[in-house]
Amino acid sequence: MSYICDFEKALEIGRPPNIRSLFPSSRALLVSGKVIDRAMLAKGGAMTIAANGRNNLVIRGALQAAQRAHAAIIIEIARSEGGANAYCAVNYWNIARQVDALCNELGITVPVAIHADHYGIKKPEDVPVAAVEIPTIFEAGITSIAIDASHMVDDENLLASVELSRYVPSWAGLETEVGEIKGKLGLSTKEEALFIIQGLNAHDVFPDWIALNNGTTHGIEASAQGIQVELTTEIHKALAGYAVSGAQHGTSGNNSGRLRDIAAQTYTTKANVATALQMVSWGLEVNDYGNAALDDKGDFIKVQGEGVTEELWQEMQSYAQEQGWKQGNYKKLNLPFENKILGQPKAVRERMARRVENFIYTILVEVFNAADTARYGVEAILEAGSYDLGPKTGRIESPEAWSVEKIHERAAAISSDKGPEGDFDD
Repeated sequence: MSYICDFEKALEIGRPPNIRSLFPSSRALLVSGKVIDRAMLAKGGAMTIAANGRNNLVIRGALQAAQRAHAAIIIEIARSEGGANAYCAVNYWNIARQVDALCNELGITVPVAIHADHYGIKKPEDVPVAAVEIPTIFEAGITSIAIDASHMVDDENLLASVELSRYVPSWAGLETEVGEIKGKLGLSTKEEALFIIQGLNAHDVFPDWIALNNGTTHGIEASAQGIQVELTTEIHKALAGYAVSGAQHGTSGNNSGRLRDIAAQTYTTKANVATALQMVSWGLEVNDYGNAALDDKGDFIKVQGEGVTEELWQEMQSYAQEQGWKQGNYKKLNLPFENKILGQPKAVRERMARRVENFIYTILVEVFNAADTARYGVEAILEAGSYDLGPKTGRIESPEAWSVEKIHERAAAISSDKGPEGDFDD
């Protein structure tokens, strides 16, 4: 049977309740993150991009690339980017509306998940606030979430994750994290990863993904250290019995060869790309690592006739200089300049989106092995007969062995190096 016929059936049954309620007449196949994970697993040796939509044109370009590659895809925004104290105009509460509108405008027929990335919990006092806020983002159309309490010690991470999982719909995609993303410092261990996955399992929480500190950093990566493929493989194999896939963070800054290895040699199905897409959309010169190139003065190199207009780029640079922002803080330009970016001529907006499209298409097809995964996502929906694919595993661990008291005891016995204290931004 043709993909379009299957797509029509998936459209009827595959959209979660919040999506159907918000967009009753939509023809966008917005789905649970579980669908995207299952699509990659079905193909094998494949992961898809989780494109951080820091501006509307990044989202447009990402969707165009996914349609062109016929790939299932995730569009996401992190709490630092789009939460209550955001530095982007795209946020937890409007991203689904933007994605849905663009899917309908562009005729997108691939499955798309809307992911709330790095919902950060940095101290136990953050949990009650999150318990109120998390339901609101699902009400606004989120279909997948990363509850990231990795900033805390292992037992507090686990306990916060257990508590907050109650506020995530059972049908939604769920990601957990162990170890902050600190580059080569504070690398995650299989003991830490097993601790959180086993503890969650004992409490009937079955994450679709786990993110590790496996050697990457967020933002601009100057080091060639990058992803530790062997470490990632070791940890994923240790977790194999719990049917959890890998989520690769800090993808910008790793060359295509290393990313191919992650897709082929580990159980990773989701790879976040944020900073590179921002730079590409603005028209900056970007290398194979996804890093923006710098000139002899240490300034970004703007490609003439690409991305934003030269006049707007000069205004953006001047604004950053006035704020005293270094290159790593140029991400804060997203919020004050979103409307100016959208107010550029149509040809300029189109070239911005097209540059993102071409960048992502190459990643999906030539690096991530995600081409033609859309059909696997649709097939997963049809096989389940529902928007709710259910967990990939059941309870293995004994709840009695993972009481609050025993969680503290187990955590105290783990020997690990969390790396230095500091503000490791998500």
